[in-house]
Amino acid sequence: MTTVPKPPTGLSLPERHASAELWVVRHGESTWNADGRYQGQTDVPLSVVGVLQASSLAERLTSQRFAAVYSSDLVRAQRTAEIVTERLSGEPQVQTVPGLREIDVGQLSGLGLADIRSAYPEYLAALRADPWATRRPGGESMADLYARAAAALSDLAARHQGERIMVFTHGGVVRVAVGLALGGVPPNAWARLSVANTSITRLLLSDQGGTLLGFNDAAHLEDLEAAGEADDLGLGATP
Repeated sequence: MTTVPKPPTGLSLPERHASAELWVVRHGESTWNADGRYQGQTDVPLSVVGVLQASSLAERLTSQRFAAVYSSDLVRAQRTAEIVTERLSGEPQVQTVPGLREIDVGQLSGLGLADIRSAYPEYLAALRADPWATRRPGGESMADLYARAAAALSDLAARHQGERIMVFTHGGVVRVAVGLALGGVPPNAWARLSVANTSITRLLLSDQGGTLLGFNDAAHLEDLEAAGEADDLGLGATP
């Protein structure tokens, strides 16, 4: 059974040799990201911009070396991983992990924000009152996502102590990674963690805790117009 890292105590930090270094990357822009539609676990392909974003990241990481590369099994994450790993030293095989999927938005999949506000006012009211435990209609809550994705990330860290790996996933899971590194994130702060498409978030993770090394690094997108920060985890006034 995977052990989720303990929140840090005092000023102690996990030792690097006993930790895995994770480079956690959000997928490139999808066609539904571009349309402003919620997608969750619906399998939506990359947009043309998303392919360009992944290619820009690949150019930035050319010849970098990772012990392993993992991806959500959704096509927008897998395709981003494939584009990038073609340029990595050794071209590591992409291994898929279903636990790295985005939050399941259930009946909200395919809808835009205006549609959700019209059709699900009771859900939005519940979300404002309790953003952590409120489930998307027919889907998951943030608490559900955290439990699932934290277990998946912790399992990968346990496999790769003292090594550096790359993980291709989704905005919600990137936030979970930040929570693991920091020992938690207040529920009302999750929507304030802006996660751009193909941005890199780096952390050390072990069963003793974590350290955040870098967050939402998207320097490779400076010459592209779209950074695609909107995702499926809006809280409060948005779903």
